[in-house]
Amino acid sequence: MDQVFAPWRMEWVEREDKNEAVEECVFCELPDLGPDREHRIVARSEGAYVLLNNYPYNPGHAMVIPYHHTGDYRELPDDVLLDHARLKARTTDALDTAMAPDGYNAGLNLGSAAAGGSVGDHLHTHVVPRWQGDTNFMPVIADTKVIVEALADTYDRLHAAFADQAGATVEGEDDAVRLDL
Repeated sequence: MDQVFAPWRMEWVEREDKNEAVEECVFCELPDLGPDREHRIVARSEGAYVLLNNYPYNPGHAMVIPYHHTGDYRELPDDVLLDHARLKARTTDALDTAMAPDGYNAGLNLGSAAAGGSVGDHLHTHVVPRWQGDTNFMPVIADTKVIVEALADTYDRLHAAFADQAGATVEGEDDAVRLDL
C-alpha cells in the first residue's frame, strides 16, 4: 500500500465549494473566485497569472496560465504571448530566489489527456523545480512521490520572492503579487 503523510491536503478535502463555483473553465474562472492566497494564485501580470499546482510533482511546482482562453498556443494574441513568456521567466527567477533549485522541467500542456493535461481547452505552462538527487528510493522502489513541503509554506516563500522583484506590488496579505512586465 502506498501511503504518504500530507496534512495540508485536508484543507482541500474539507473545502466547502468543491469547485462548484466553476461552471465552464477552471483556469478562466479561478482568478475571480476570491482571495488569491486561498486559491494559490501567487502572482499576476496583465496577461497571465502564476498558480501553485494542487498536485505538485515537486515543491514549488507552478503553472503559468494566460487569462486568454485557448488550447492552441498559436491563437494567443502577440501581447499575451509575450506577457506569458515574460511571466515564465519571472517565475523561474522567483523560484531561484525562494528555493534555489538546480534546474527546471518546464512545458506546455496543449490538448486533452493525450497531452498529459486534465484541462485541455486552456493552455498552461508547468514550471517544476528540480534538485540534484531529488529522486530517492520512494518513487524508484515504492512507486510513491513524497512532497516535502506544505503548499502554504511554498506559497509564502514564492510570494515573498515575487514581491522582491522589480515592478512588483502587493495590495493586501491575501492578494497575489502584481507584476508590471
